[in-house]
Amino acid sequence: MKAVKQNVHYHVGNENETDMYSEILNGLKSSPKSISPKYFYDKKGSELFESITMLREYYPTRTELFILKKYKNDIANAAGTDSALIEFGSGSSEKVRTLLEAMPDLKEYVPIDISKDFLYQSARALSMEYPDLNVHAVSADYTAKFAMPKLESKRKVVFFPGSTIGNFEPHEMEEFLKQTADQLKPGGGLLIGVDLKKDHAVLNAAYNDKKGVTREFNLNLLNRLNRELLANFKLEDFSHHAFYNAEKGRVEMHLVSLKNQVITIGDVQIAFQEGETIHTENSYKFTIEEFHQIAAMCGFKSKKVWCDERQWFSMHYLEVI
Repeated sequence: MKAVKQNVHYHVGNENETDMYSEILNGLKSSPKSISPKYFYDKKGSELFESITMLREYYPTRTELFILKKYKNDIANAAGTDSALIEFGSGSSEKVRTLLEAMPDLKEYVPIDISKDFLYQSARALSMEYPDLNVHAVSADYTAKFAMPKLESKRKVVFFPGSTIGNFEPHEMEEFLKQTADQLKPGGGLLIGVDLKKDHAVLNAAYNDKKGVTREFNLNLLNRLNRELLANFKLEDFSHHAFYNAEKGRVEMHLVSLKNQVITIGDVQIAFQEGETIHTENSYKFTIEEFHQIAAMCGFKSKKVWCDERQWFSMHYLEVI
């Protein structure tokens, strides 16, 4: 019997470096209260986000996919097939399949995601679809320093779709981009999706879908705290609230306490006033010029930009100087 080629490899990048309990408590004790959006993505949260990307109101995913499909050969030429393709926040690895179709000679793909179970499941499925591609699945919080597996390719290109860059605060964004530039080294590339400023009604609808999937996604964060940190949140006592803050150029997501209440996490008590919120996510929007200025400050030069016809979304290829 012919041996089956083992082309998927699993790695732990920095799983033990994040103290979830302390980080969550610090956020809830702050004023205003907040929780990092990275904690959305347990297995259920990752599945709910995949559902969000298919909603009619949620334009970013389908618009980015349109750009990737329309310009895939041009994008593949910019990235170069002699590189290792590294995807931050890979999820189901759905978007990268479009690029892989245009990069048949690519030898190494490195999906990186904080949700280990979802990552390993997706990596296994993709490795079976592309038997000649070496898949190195890394379980890690890519916003912090993590161990990269040993790769054969000398040049690296990071694929960072979804406009996740907009979830960072401005100072965090700069730090993250500089860290990425250091990882890539001069000549390395960053292929990144960036959501653009547009009509406020479009933005508000995208984060308040009629089916309530985004609401469920936001509230699932409390379910995760109940399960993993022994908290006692009652989901019916909180509501989902999302809106575009024009002054700050961002969509904000919050969980709003519907009454005065005290919850516990382990043996720690956290008091909420009626109407008080937990700020769970920001999603900054940019003009192309604004993003180029940020990238230039962080060690990148813009090589190419692709947009849809409505100029709702952009895909940038940046190179480390």
